[in-house]
Amino acid sequence: MVVKINNIFLFQPVILKKPLDLLISGKFVEMVKFTAGIIALLFFFLSCNQAIKPEDLYGKWKYIKVEHPRASPPDSLTSADIKASAPYIQFTQNNQLVIVWDGRVLSHGKFIIDGHNLVYTETMPDGRTRTFPFWVSKLTDTDLIFETKGEDGSRVTAVKYGH
Repeated sequence: MVVKINNIFLFQPVILKKPLDLLISGKFVEMVKFTAGIIALLFFFLSCNQAIKPEDLYGKWKYIKVEHPRASPPDSLTSADIKASAPYIQFTQNNQLVIVWDGRVLSHGKFIIDGHNLVYTETMPDGRTRTFPFWVSKLTDTDLIFETKGEDGSRVTAVKYGH
């Protein structure tokens, strides 16, 4: 209950005379409906946020947009540049990843899944390796959006070949 005294709003607890007053007042039913609604929303959001599965990635994904959102100022490649370079990323069933740009292998290595991250271990030309995550923000049968973190991070939007 809210009481206003001298233009100040005070909240006072409502004292029920009997426990059944809550049931009779209809507040209990409203509270149960509200709680059920919150639980349903939580299940919905949790089901939408399931970890990615490697088999959902397998295949070749053509880049259609490349952005550098954390650059100062933020920039992106033009559609003409992307079309001319024909970049793509390919995931294979033995958890290999290859990035091709201008018809040449730009990067290759292995990946593992960690929730919504691909932990990528790139094999450098001299045989050394480096590991970093790709965060996958969207993955459907036809669309993939992933990004790397940090100042030099990029966000890539790709579509699956054949779709």
